[in-house]
Amino acid sequence: MVPVEMEVGDPRGWDFVDWVGPDASACIFRSLDDPSDIVRAAAVSRSWRRFVVENEFSKSLCLRICPEIANFSSAEEVSRSPTQPPPIAPHAESSHDVHLKTLERDYRIYSYLSGALVSTSPSMDCILQCIGASSTDNFPDETIENTLIPHDRVKHRPSYWSSGGHDDPDAPETLTYRLNSDMCIVDEIKLQPFKAYFQYGHPIYSSKAVRFRMGHSKLPHGSDSFVTVEDENLMAIADENYVWTYTSPEFPMLQENVLQSFKLPRPVLCIGGIVKVELLGRVQKQEADDRYYICVCHAQVRGRSLSPVFMVDTSDPAGYSVLKYLPDAKILRAEDAMLDDGSESLEWHSLVARYRRMRHLAIMNVLIGPEEFMDEDDIIGGVLMDEDDLGGVLDEDPFV
Repeated sequence: MVPVEMEVGDPRGWDFVDWVGPDASACIFRSLDDPSDIVRAAAVSRSWRRFVVENEFSKSLCLRICPEIANFSSAEEVSRSPTQPPPIAPHAESSHDVHLKTLERDYRIYSYLSGALVSTSPSMDCILQCIGASSTDNFPDETIENTLIPHDRVKHRPSYWSSGGHDDPDAPETLTYRLNSDMCIVDEIKLQPFKAYFQYGHPIYSSKAVRFRMGHSKLPHGSDSFVTVEDENLMAIADENYVWTYTSPEFPMLQENVLQSFKLPRPVLCIGGIVKVELLGRVQKQEADDRYYICVCHAQVRGRSLSPVFMVDTSDPAGYSVLKYLPDAKILRAEDAMLDDGSESLEWHSLVARYRRMRHLAIMNVLIGPEEFMDEDDIIGGVLMDEDDLGGVLDEDPFV
């Protein structure tokens, strides 16, 4: 049997959507959970495409996969070429025509986004930099920066972050990180409590439980400075400076010196690239001062970047975000990323330049950062680092 396209009123047959009715058809379409199925349905006929577009099934699927999508107040397509003024038309477009164009644009954006959300690309550590810790016992020797190093000893000295001491075993602590992209899918976070092998009994300073928040900074880009030699950036980690779009359930932490995995109930879209690790409660006292501490020697945020094809504008004071879709970034070459010949739109150039700066910083962290801390014993078989140490930098990344 050869399938034929049949429109409403086609004398050769009937249209399924018209025959079943719009309400029943919408229920059937909304039951589709594979983005490619919705795209295929839209390709069946002109009437089916119109039905899919007007009912925003791709956007609804994105919301089911990642409810954080609801934080986008709108979605925009950013062209690489400067926008040309529209030709003068004898009659202005009606509001209905404008609305249909908006729906078509949203369909293109959300159909591609839904595919990116369910991609099976491998996850990797997405942490780019530390923003700050809620307290530090001995700065800078026990700074949060030490949690980026996948070892608890560096040059034969202990490497870890330590909280300040506290008499209350329920006192929490936080570690705040910036990811390597403003748009990341996060599915797992890993933490390793520190075992004080230099103290009697080798105590392990874990927390009772952990919880994770994800979102974006309200501060202008570049003003949420990172950890310096002076302090742990306490001003920048204040909660009033952030919009949290996701909060995880609490996970119990084991009092064991192993890299513990905290798998999120579902993949989470981190809009804005900020992750806060909340360490809830303390279990170990230090014998020297009889106070409770939490110590972490390594942290990872496992996921994958959706940039540069998807970027985000978080400048709305109300906390909403604007999704930016850069379709031309899918075919961007490395040499194109370096060009600035005035032929690109200002918004495209600004977004790509921001992403390129983050990628450059990630590469520099790989090339320079770990080398400063590696012992000879850490180099096994002549291999200095593996793919997991690359902070989300892939070989095929056009910005590398």
